[in-house]
Amino acid sequence: MSEPGASPTYRSGTGSVLAGGPATPEERAAALAFLQNLAAEVSEGSIDLPCFPNVVIRISTAMADPNTTSDHVVTIVGAEPRLAARILQTANSAAFNSTGKPITDLRAAITRLGHQMVHGTAMSYAMQQMKNESSLRSILQPMTDLWNKSIAVASISRIVAGRTRLNSDEAFLTGLLHGIGNLYIMARAATHAKGMGNENSWLDLLSGWQASIGKAVLESWGFAEELCEAVGEQTDHERRWKHAAGLADVLIVSLALADALNAPEPRVAAIDGANAFLTVGLRTEDCPAILAEAEKQISLVHEALAA
Repeated sequence: MSEPGASPTYRSGTGSVLAGGPATPEERAAALAFLQNLAAEVSEGSIDLPCFPNVVIRISTAMADPNTTSDHVVTIVGAEPRLAARILQTANSAAFNSTGKPITDLRAAITRLGHQMVHGTAMSYAMQQMKNESSLRSILQPMTDLWNKSIAVASISRIVAGRTRLNSDEAFLTGLLHGIGNLYIMARAATHAKGMGNENSWLDLLSGWQASIGKAVLESWGFAEELCEAVGEQTDHERRWKHAAGLADVLIVSLALADALNAPEPRVAAIDGANAFLTVGLRTEDCPAILAEAEKQISLVHEALAA
Protein backbone atom coordinates (compact mmCIF):
# COMPACT_ATOMS: atom_id res chain seq x y z
CA MET A 1 0.00 0.00 0.00
CA SER A 2 1.25 3.51 -0.78
CA GLU A 3 2.32 5.83 2.00
CA PRO A 4 -0.15 8.63 2.80
CA GLY A 5 0.17 11.35 0.18
CA ALA A 6 2.18 9.17 -2.18
CA SER A 7 1.10 8.19 -5.66
CA PRO A 8 -0.11 4.61 -6.09
CA THR A 9 2.48 2.42 -7.71
CA TYR A 10 1.95 -0.06 -10.49
CA ARG A 11 3.41 -3.46 -11.04
CA SER A 12 5.15 -4.55 -14.20
CA GLY A 13 3.10 -6.56 -16.61
CA THR A 14 -0.65 -6.59 -16.98
CA GLY A 15 -1.67 -8.84 -14.13
CA SER A 16 -3.42 -12.14 -14.62
CA VAL A 17 -6.94 -12.91 -15.68
CA LEU A 18 -6.87 -16.20 -13.81
CA ALA A 19 -4.41 -17.72 -11.36
CA GLY A 20 -2.81 -21.11 -11.09
CA GLY A 21 0.20 -23.25 -11.90
CA PRO A 22 2.07 -23.75 -15.17
CA ALA A 23 -0.01 -23.54 -18.32
CA THR A 24 -0.73 -26.73 -20.19
CA PRO A 25 -0.42 -26.86 -24.00
CA GLU A 26 -4.22 -27.03 -24.17
CA GLU A 27 -4.60 -23.88 -22.06
CA ARG A 28 -2.08 -21.97 -24.16
CA ALA A 29 -3.80 -23.08 -27.34
CA ALA A 30 -7.17 -21.94 -25.95
CA ALA A 31 -5.73 -18.56 -24.95
CA LEU A 32 -4.15 -18.08 -28.38
CA ALA A 33 -7.38 -19.02 -30.17
CA PHE A 34 -9.30 -16.56 -27.99
CA LEU A 35 -6.87 -13.74 -28.83
CA GLN A 36 -7.02 -14.56 -32.55
CA ASN A 37 -10.81 -14.46 -32.51
CA LEU A 38 -10.79 -11.22 -30.55
CA ALA A 39 -8.39 -9.61 -33.02
CA ALA A 40 -10.59 -10.70 -35.93
CA GLU A 41 -13.65 -9.18 -34.25
CA VAL A 42 -12.12 -5.79 -33.58
CA SER A 43 -10.53 -5.60 -37.04
CA GLU A 44 -14.03 -5.92 -38.45
CA GLY A 45 -15.26 -3.11 -36.21
CA SER A 46 -17.13 -5.33 -33.76
CA ILE A 47 -16.25 -3.78 -30.40
CA ASP A 48 -17.69 -5.19 -27.18
CA LEU A 49 -15.92 -3.95 -24.06
CA PRO A 50 -17.95 -5.36 -21.15
CA CYS A 51 -19.40 -2.87 -18.67
CA PHE A 52 -17.77 0.11 -20.42
CA PRO A 53 -20.07 3.16 -20.13
CA ASN A 54 -21.51 4.12 -23.50
CA VAL A 55 -21.32 7.81 -22.61
CA VAL A 56 -17.51 7.64 -22.89
CA ILE A 57 -17.78 6.34 -26.45
CA ARG A 58 -20.31 9.08 -27.30
CA ILE A 59 -17.88 11.69 -26.01
CA SER A 60 -15.03 10.22 -28.08
CA THR A 61 -17.17 10.15 -31.22
CA ALA A 62 -18.36 13.71 -30.71
CA MET A 63 -14.91 15.11 -30.07
CA ALA A 64 -13.52 13.37 -33.15
CA ASP A 65 -16.01 15.33 -35.26
CA PRO A 66 -14.58 18.77 -36.16
CA ASN A 67 -18.14 20.11 -36.45
CA THR A 68 -19.01 19.25 -32.84
CA THR A 69 -19.97 22.33 -30.82
CA SER A 70 -19.19 22.95 -27.19
CA ASP A 71 -22.93 22.92 -26.53
CA HIS A 72 -23.11 19.34 -27.82
CA VAL A 73 -20.26 18.20 -25.58
CA VAL A 74 -21.89 19.86 -22.55
CA THR A 75 -25.17 18.12 -23.41
CA ILE A 76 -23.52 14.67 -23.64
CA VAL A 77 -21.62 15.08 -20.38
CA GLY A 78 -24.56 16.67 -18.58
CA ALA A 79 -26.75 13.68 -19.40
CA GLU A 80 -24.62 11.56 -17.03
CA PRO A 81 -24.62 13.35 -13.65
CA ARG A 82 -21.85 11.21 -12.15
CA LEU A 83 -19.53 11.97 -15.06
CA ALA A 84 -20.42 15.66 -14.89
CA ALA A 85 -19.52 15.65 -11.19
CA ARG A 86 -16.21 13.91 -11.98
CA ILE A 87 -15.35 16.55 -14.60
CA LEU A 88 -16.10 19.37 -12.16
CA GLN A 89 -13.97 17.63 -9.54
CA THR A 90 -11.07 17.25 -11.98
CA ALA A 91 -11.30 20.86 -13.17
CA ASN A 92 -11.10 22.04 -9.56
CA SER A 93 -8.18 19.79 -8.63
CA ALA A 94 -4.71 21.15 -7.91
CA ALA A 95 -3.49 19.81 -11.26
CA PHE A 96 -5.86 22.03 -13.27
CA ASN A 97 -6.83 24.87 -10.96
CA SER A 98 -3.69 26.86 -10.30
CA THR A 99 -5.68 29.90 -9.15
CA GLY A 100 -7.48 28.00 -6.40
CA LYS A 101 -10.76 29.56 -7.49
CA PRO A 102 -13.45 26.84 -7.78
CA ILE A 103 -15.91 26.66 -10.64
CA THR A 104 -19.37 25.13 -10.56
CA ASP A 105 -20.40 25.51 -14.20
CA LEU A 106 -19.97 22.40 -16.36
CA ARG A 107 -19.23 24.41 -19.52
CA ALA A 108 -16.47 26.31 -17.71
CA ALA A 109 -15.03 23.04 -16.37
CA ILE A 110 -14.90 21.51 -19.86
CA THR A 111 -13.28 24.66 -21.24
CA ARG A 112 -10.67 24.64 -18.47
CA LEU A 113 -9.78 20.99 -19.02
CA GLY A 114 -9.80 20.99 -22.81
CA HIS A 115 -10.89 18.10 -25.03
CA GLN A 116 -7.96 15.82 -24.23
CA MET A 117 -8.46 16.01 -20.46
CA VAL A 118 -12.22 15.63 -20.81
CA HIS A 119 -11.37 12.38 -22.59
CA GLY A 120 -9.04 11.46 -19.77
CA THR A 121 -11.61 12.24 -17.09
CA ALA A 122 -14.20 10.18 -18.97
CA MET A 123 -11.77 7.25 -19.02
CA SER A 124 -11.24 7.62 -15.28
CA TYR A 125 -15.01 7.51 -14.80
CA ALA A 126 -15.25 4.42 -17.02
CA MET A 127 -12.54 2.61 -15.04
CA GLN A 128 -14.38 3.28 -11.79
CA GLN A 129 -17.62 1.92 -13.23
CA MET A 130 -15.85 -1.21 -14.44
CA LYS A 131 -14.22 -1.77 -11.05
CA ASN A 132 -17.67 -1.77 -9.46
CA GLU A 133 -18.97 -4.56 -11.71
CA SER A 134 -19.20 -7.96 -10.05
CA SER A 135 -18.58 -9.74 -13.37
CA LEU A 136 -15.13 -8.11 -13.55
CA ARG A 137 -14.14 -8.77 -9.94
CA SER A 138 -11.54 -11.35 -11.02
CA ILE A 139 -9.54 -8.63 -12.80
CA LEU A 140 -9.92 -5.85 -10.22
CA GLN A 141 -6.23 -5.82 -9.30
CA PRO A 142 -4.97 -6.04 -12.91
CA MET A 143 -7.31 -3.16 -13.84
CA THR A 144 -5.99 -1.11 -10.93
CA ASP A 145 -2.38 -1.84 -11.90
CA LEU A 146 -3.10 -0.96 -15.53
CA TRP A 147 -4.77 2.33 -14.60
CA ASN A 148 -1.88 3.30 -12.32
CA LYS A 149 0.60 2.55 -15.09
CA SER A 150 -1.50 4.48 -17.60
CA ILE A 151 -1.40 7.56 -15.39
CA ALA A 152 2.36 7.21 -15.02
CA VAL A 153 2.88 6.84 -18.78
CA ALA A 154 0.51 9.73 -19.50
CA SER A 155 2.28 12.04 -17.06
CA ILE A 156 5.69 11.17 -18.48
CA SER A 157 4.39 11.54 -22.03
CA ARG A 158 3.33 15.10 -21.29
CA ILE A 159 6.82 15.93 -20.00
CA VAL A 160 8.61 14.23 -22.90
CA ALA A 161 6.34 15.87 -25.49
CA GLY A 162 7.26 19.23 -23.98
CA ARG A 163 10.77 18.66 -25.33
CA THR A 164 9.38 18.31 -28.86
CA ARG A 165 6.97 20.22 -31.08
CA LEU A 166 4.13 17.85 -30.27
CA ASN A 167 1.01 18.85 -28.36
CA SER A 168 1.56 17.84 -24.72
CA ASP A 169 -2.14 17.24 -24.08
CA GLU A 170 -2.38 14.87 -27.05
CA ALA A 171 0.67 13.02 -25.76
CA PHE A 172 -0.93 12.79 -22.31
CA LEU A 173 -4.09 11.24 -23.76
CA THR A 174 -2.02 8.81 -25.85
CA GLY A 175 -0.23 7.64 -22.72
CA LEU A 176 -3.48 7.33 -20.81
CA LEU A 177 -5.00 5.15 -23.54
CA HIS A 178 -1.94 3.07 -24.40
CA GLY A 179 -3.22 0.04 -22.46
CA ILE A 180 -6.78 -0.03 -23.79
CA GLY A 181 -5.93 -3.25 -25.64
CA ASN A 182 -4.96 -4.94 -22.37
CA LEU A 183 -8.15 -3.71 -20.74
CA TYR A 184 -10.21 -5.01 -23.66
CA ILE A 185 -8.55 -8.45 -23.57
CA MET A 186 -8.84 -8.81 -19.80
CA ALA A 187 -12.48 -7.71 -19.66
CA ARG A 188 -13.52 -10.00 -22.50
CA ALA A 189 -11.65 -12.93 -20.99
CA ALA A 190 -13.21 -12.34 -17.57
CA THR A 191 -16.77 -12.29 -18.93
CA HIS A 192 -16.70 -14.44 -22.09
CA ALA A 193 -13.81 -16.90 -22.00
CA LYS A 194 -13.99 -20.27 -20.29
CA GLY A 195 -11.39 -22.94 -19.70
CA MET A 196 -8.35 -20.93 -20.72
CA GLY A 197 -6.31 -21.79 -17.68
CA ASN A 198 -4.10 -19.51 -15.65
CA GLU A 199 -1.92 -16.45 -15.97
CA ASN A 200 0.92 -18.39 -17.59
CA SER A 201 -1.37 -19.05 -20.53
CA TRP A 202 -1.43 -15.31 -21.12
CA LEU A 203 1.68 -13.51 -19.99
CA ASP A 204 3.88 -14.17 -23.00
CA LEU A 205 0.98 -13.78 -25.43
CA LEU A 206 -0.48 -10.42 -24.41
CA SER A 207 2.35 -8.17 -25.59
CA GLY A 208 1.99 -9.44 -29.12
CA TRP A 209 -1.73 -8.65 -29.28
CA GLN A 210 -2.65 -5.78 -27.00
CA ALA A 211 -1.15 -3.02 -29.16
CA SER A 212 -2.97 -3.98 -32.37
CA ILE A 213 -6.23 -4.67 -30.54
CA GLY A 214 -5.95 -1.36 -28.71
CA LYS A 215 -5.38 0.48 -31.98
CA ALA A 216 -8.47 -1.11 -33.53
CA VAL A 217 -10.62 -0.27 -30.50
CA LEU A 218 -9.54 3.39 -30.54
CA GLU A 219 -10.09 3.63 -34.29
CA SER A 220 -13.62 2.37 -33.88
CA TRP A 221 -14.24 5.01 -31.22
CA GLY A 222 -13.13 7.79 -33.56
CA PHE A 223 -9.82 8.82 -32.01
CA ALA A 224 -7.29 10.75 -34.09
CA GLU A 225 -5.27 8.71 -36.56
CA GLU A 226 -1.86 9.62 -35.11
CA LEU A 227 -2.96 8.62 -31.61
CA CYS A 228 -4.26 5.26 -32.87
CA GLU A 229 -1.06 4.66 -34.82
CA ALA A 230 1.04 5.43 -31.74
CA VAL A 231 -0.85 2.92 -29.62
CA GLY A 232 -0.41 0.33 -32.36
CA GLU A 233 3.33 0.99 -32.64
CA GLN A 234 4.15 1.15 -28.92
CA THR A 235 6.14 -2.11 -28.99
CA ASP A 236 8.16 -1.16 -32.08
CA HIS A 237 11.42 -0.51 -30.26
CA GLU A 238 13.42 -0.84 -33.47
CA ARG A 239 11.56 1.93 -35.35
CA ARG A 240 14.04 3.96 -37.33
CA TRP A 241 15.40 7.31 -36.23
CA LYS A 242 13.56 10.34 -37.62
CA HIS A 243 14.23 14.07 -37.68
CA ALA A 244 10.87 14.93 -36.10
CA ALA A 245 9.33 13.06 -33.19
CA GLY A 246 5.84 11.62 -33.43
CA LEU A 247 3.42 10.44 -30.76
CA ALA A 248 4.68 6.87 -31.16
CA ASP A 249 8.24 7.96 -30.31
CA VAL A 250 7.03 9.80 -27.22
CA LEU A 251 4.97 6.80 -26.12
CA ILE A 252 7.83 4.31 -26.56
CA VAL A 253 10.15 6.57 -24.56
CA SER A 254 7.55 7.15 -21.86
CA LEU A 255 6.86 3.43 -21.43
CA ALA A 256 10.58 2.82 -20.87
CA LEU A 257 10.78 5.69 -18.38
CA ALA A 258 7.66 4.43 -16.57
CA ASP A 259 9.34 1.05 -16.12
CA ALA A 260 12.41 2.86 -14.74
CA LEU A 261 10.21 4.40 -12.03
CA ASN A 262 9.93 0.93 -10.51
CA ALA A 263 13.68 0.31 -10.61
CA PRO A 264 15.97 0.80 -7.59
CA GLU A 265 18.23 3.84 -7.42
CA PRO A 266 20.03 4.94 -9.46
CA ARG A 267 17.15 4.62 -11.91
CA VAL A 268 18.21 4.34 -15.53
CA ALA A 269 15.93 3.86 -18.50
CA ALA A 270 16.78 1.13 -21.00
CA ILE A 271 17.59 3.40 -23.94
CA ASP A 272 20.40 1.47 -25.63
CA GLY A 273 19.40 0.78 -29.22
CA ALA A 274 16.05 2.56 -28.83
CA ASN A 275 15.91 5.00 -31.72
CA ALA A 276 12.85 6.72 -30.23
CA PHE A 277 15.14 8.23 -27.57
CA LEU A 278 17.36 9.64 -30.30
CA THR A 279 14.35 11.00 -32.15
CA VAL A 280 13.01 12.89 -29.12
CA GLY A 281 16.54 13.98 -28.18
CA LEU A 282 16.83 12.23 -24.82
CA ARG A 283 20.12 11.02 -23.37
CA THR A 284 20.73 8.73 -20.40
CA GLU A 285 21.77 11.68 -18.25
CA ASP A 286 18.43 13.41 -18.95
CA CYS A 287 16.34 10.62 -17.46
CA PRO A 288 16.74 11.22 -13.68
CA ALA A 289 15.42 14.79 -13.94
CA ILE A 290 12.46 13.66 -16.03
CA LEU A 291 11.66 10.88 -13.57
CA ALA A 292 11.83 13.29 -10.62
CA GLU A 293 9.45 15.70 -12.36
CA ALA A 294 7.21 12.83 -13.38
CA GLU A 295 6.75 11.67 -9.80
CA LYS A 296 5.35 15.07 -8.86
CA GLN A 297 3.04 15.13 -11.88
CA ILE A 298 1.82 11.57 -11.29
CA SER A 299 0.77 12.50 -7.77
CA LEU A 300 -1.26 15.47 -9.05
CA VAL A 301 -2.85 13.47 -11.84
CA HIS A 302 -3.82 10.67 -9.45
CA GLU A 303 -5.55 13.25 -7.31
CA ALA A 304 -7.32 14.72 -10.34
CA LEU A 305 -8.27 11.41 -11.98
CA ALA A 306 -8.94 9.29 -8.93
CA ALA A 307 -10.56 6.03 -10.08
